[in-house]
Amino acid sequence: MTSETTGTTYDRAGFGRAVRRGRRPAVLVVDFSYGFTDPGYPTGADMSGPVRATRRLLDTARAAGLPRAFTTIAYGPGEARTLTWLDKATGMAALTAGSRLVEIDSALDPRPDEPVFVKHGASAFFGTPVASYLVASGADTLVVTGATTSGCVRASVVDAVQLGFPVLVPREAVADRAPEPHEANLFDIQQKYGDVVEIDDALTYLAAPGREGDR
Repeated sequence: MTSETTGTTYDRAGFGRAVRRGRRPAVLVVDFSYGFTDPGYPTGADMSGPVRATRRLLDTARAAGLPRAFTTIAYGPGEARTLTWLDKATGMAALTAGSRLVEIDSALDPRPDEPVFVKHGASAFFGTPVASYLVASGADTLVVTGATTSGCVRASVVDAVQLGFPVLVPREAVADRAPEPHEANLFDIQQKYGDVVEIDDALTYLAAPGREGDR
């Protein structure tokens, strides 16, 4: 099946339409910790480009006074032995609480007023207060960045939509360990769950979200 045929099939079924953009977006950075962004670790890869792109998005949101939050995967003593997910993804067991692997990459310059939510699964929302934080912050749209596109980013996007948040995913600000799952999941997100956008579009929206609220 060619990409043109695939696109036509999805379009005929009504997929791939644009999401509504609200007036108070939040930036949610999924798992850009050293365990993912430092290629020196078995779980990591070179994600320097998407990290730099995410920093641009964060700085724009900071200047506009919009909500920002991070997630990291971190396991306490004994937790790794009890999680079914780690039977499949054994390398994730190295992400232990207190280690450098679970620290947010300093290139993002995380601020004291930007919460870091610890999670034990793929989605930013599963077993965490992320949704409550976003509601309390008045967020009505999410700009999701981070790693990995085929894992935690996709899971977070799916849950965000199910919780009622329209989602934008700047393609330059998400990363994976291999190009094939990265591209396949960007396609899936664009068709079914959120808008995969260019970073300049996301930056413009974050700088002046009120002007795009009816898009």
